[in-house]
Amino acid sequence: MTTAPKVTPEKQDLRNRLTDEQYRITQEHGTERAFTGPYLDEKDPGLYRCVVCDAPLFRSETKYESGSGWPSFWEPVTPDAVKEIEDRSHMMTRTEIRCGACDSHLGHVFPDGPQPTGLRYCMNGTALNLEKDEQT
Repeated sequence: MTTAPKVTPEKQDLRNRLTDEQYRITQEHGTERAFTGPYLDEKDPGLYRCVVCDAPLFRSETKYESGSGWPSFWEPVTPDAVKEIEDRSHMMTRTEIRCGACDSHLGHVFPDGPQPTGLRYCMNGTALNLEKDEQT
Protein backbone atom coordinates (compact mmCIF):
# COMPACT_ATOMS: atom_id res chain seq x y z
CA MET A 1 0.00 0.00 0.00
CA THR A 2 1.44 3.39 -0.93
CA THR A 3 0.60 6.78 0.45
CA ALA A 4 -1.22 9.46 -1.50
CA PRO A 5 0.90 11.87 -3.56
CA LYS A 6 2.11 15.00 -1.78
CA VAL A 7 -0.62 17.62 -1.61
CA THR A 8 -0.86 21.18 -0.33
CA PRO A 9 -4.51 21.97 0.45
CA GLU A 10 -5.66 25.56 0.14
CA LYS A 11 -6.39 27.08 3.55
CA GLN A 12 -9.74 28.52 2.44
CA ASP A 13 -10.82 25.14 1.06
CA LEU A 14 -9.93 23.56 4.40
CA ARG A 15 -11.88 26.23 6.30
CA ASN A 16 -14.92 25.42 4.15
CA ARG A 17 -14.54 21.64 4.29
CA LEU A 18 -13.36 20.87 7.82
CA THR A 19 -15.11 21.45 11.11
CA ASP A 20 -13.59 24.12 13.36
CA GLU A 21 -12.14 21.35 15.57
CA GLN A 22 -10.67 19.45 12.61
CA TYR A 23 -9.05 22.65 11.36
CA ARG A 24 -7.71 23.59 14.81
CA ILE A 25 -6.13 20.17 15.30
CA THR A 26 -4.73 19.49 11.84
CA GLN A 27 -3.69 23.01 10.79
CA GLU A 28 -2.98 24.75 14.11
CA HIS A 29 -1.35 21.73 15.82
CA GLY A 30 -4.10 21.41 18.40
CA THR A 31 -4.98 18.45 20.60
CA GLU A 32 -8.44 17.16 21.41
CA ARG A 33 -9.21 16.62 25.07
CA ALA A 34 -8.44 13.09 26.26
CA PHE A 35 -11.35 10.62 26.08
CA THR A 36 -13.49 12.98 23.95
CA GLY A 37 -12.51 12.34 20.31
CA PRO A 38 -13.90 9.89 17.80
CA TYR A 39 -12.52 6.37 17.30
CA LEU A 40 -11.22 5.94 20.85
CA ASP A 41 -13.42 2.87 21.42
CA GLU A 42 -13.83 1.93 17.75
CA LYS A 43 -13.44 -1.80 17.13
CA ASP A 44 -14.58 -2.15 13.49
CA PRO A 45 -11.92 -3.29 11.02
CA GLY A 46 -10.78 -0.79 8.44
CA LEU A 47 -8.32 1.80 7.25
CA TYR A 48 -7.78 5.09 9.08
CA ARG A 49 -7.21 7.96 6.66
CA CYS A 50 -6.18 11.60 6.98
CA VAL A 51 -9.24 13.83 7.38
CA VAL A 52 -7.52 16.53 5.29
CA CYS A 53 -6.25 14.65 2.22
CA ASP A 54 -7.62 11.08 2.57
CA ALA A 55 -4.15 9.51 2.60
CA PRO A 56 -4.00 6.05 4.22
CA LEU A 57 -2.39 6.20 7.68
CA PHE A 58 -3.15 3.23 9.95
CA ARG A 59 -4.91 -0.16 9.80
CA SER A 60 -7.30 -1.20 12.55
CA GLU A 61 -5.18 -4.31 13.13
CA THR A 62 -2.47 -2.09 14.63
CA LYS A 63 -4.86 -0.17 16.90
CA TYR A 64 -4.82 -0.96 20.60
CA GLU A 65 -6.16 0.32 23.92
CA SER A 66 -3.36 2.41 25.40
CA GLY A 67 -5.34 3.97 28.25
CA SER A 68 -4.11 7.39 27.11
CA GLY A 69 -7.49 8.76 26.01
CA TRP A 70 -6.62 8.89 22.31
CA PRO A 71 -6.75 6.28 19.53
CA SER A 72 -3.37 4.56 19.55
CA PHE A 73 -1.60 2.45 16.95
CA TRP A 74 1.71 0.59 17.01
CA GLU A 75 2.54 1.08 13.31
CA PRO A 76 1.51 3.19 10.28
CA VAL A 77 0.45 1.48 7.03
CA THR A 78 3.81 2.34 5.44
CA PRO A 79 6.88 4.10 6.83
CA ASP A 80 6.23 7.16 4.65
CA ALA A 81 2.52 7.42 5.56
CA VAL A 82 3.54 9.70 8.42
CA LYS A 83 6.50 11.90 9.13
CA GLU A 84 8.15 12.72 12.42
CA ILE A 85 8.97 16.28 13.55
CA GLU A 86 10.72 17.26 16.78
CA ASP A 87 8.22 19.14 18.96
CA ARG A 88 9.63 21.31 21.76
CA SER A 89 6.32 22.94 22.72
CA HIS A 90 4.84 22.90 26.24
CA MET A 91 8.32 22.86 27.84
CA MET A 92 9.06 19.28 26.76
CA THR A 93 10.55 17.43 23.81
CA ARG A 94 8.24 15.07 21.95
CA THR A 95 7.95 13.66 18.45
CA GLU A 96 5.06 15.11 16.49
CA ILE A 97 3.41 12.98 13.81
CA ARG A 98 2.18 14.63 10.62
CA CYS A 99 0.51 13.20 7.55
CA GLY A 100 3.20 12.17 5.06
CA ALA A 101 1.10 13.45 2.15
CA CYS A 102 -0.26 16.84 3.29
CA ASP A 103 1.79 17.67 6.41
CA SER A 104 -1.28 17.99 8.66
CA HIS A 105 -0.80 17.51 12.40
CA LEU A 106 -2.11 14.13 13.60
CA GLY A 107 -0.66 13.59 17.08
CA HIS A 108 2.57 12.30 18.66
CA VAL A 109 4.55 9.06 18.91
CA PHE A 110 5.99 7.70 22.15
CA PRO A 111 8.37 4.78 22.84
CA ASP A 112 6.02 3.05 25.31
CA GLY A 113 3.84 0.97 22.98
CA PRO A 114 3.42 -2.78 22.53
CA GLN A 115 5.57 -5.10 20.47
CA PRO A 116 6.43 -5.66 17.71
CA THR A 117 7.42 -1.97 17.41
CA GLY A 118 7.34 -0.71 21.00
CA LEU A 119 5.76 2.51 19.69
CA ARG A 120 2.52 4.30 20.58
CA TYR A 121 1.23 6.49 17.78
CA CYS A 122 -1.14 8.58 19.87
CA MET A 123 -3.48 10.21 17.34
CA ASN A 124 -6.20 12.82 17.53
CA GLY A 125 -9.33 10.96 16.40
CA THR A 126 -10.60 14.22 14.93
CA ALA A 127 -7.71 14.13 12.43
CA LEU A 128 -8.78 10.70 11.15
CA ASN A 129 -11.55 9.15 9.06
CA LEU A 130 -12.23 5.43 9.31
CA GLU A 131 -12.94 3.65 6.05
CA LYS A 132 -14.56 0.50 7.36
CA ASP A 133 -13.81 -2.79 5.66
CA GLU A 134 -16.72 -4.27 3.74
CA GLN A 135 -18.41 -7.06 5.67
CA THR A 136 -18.63 -10.32 3.73
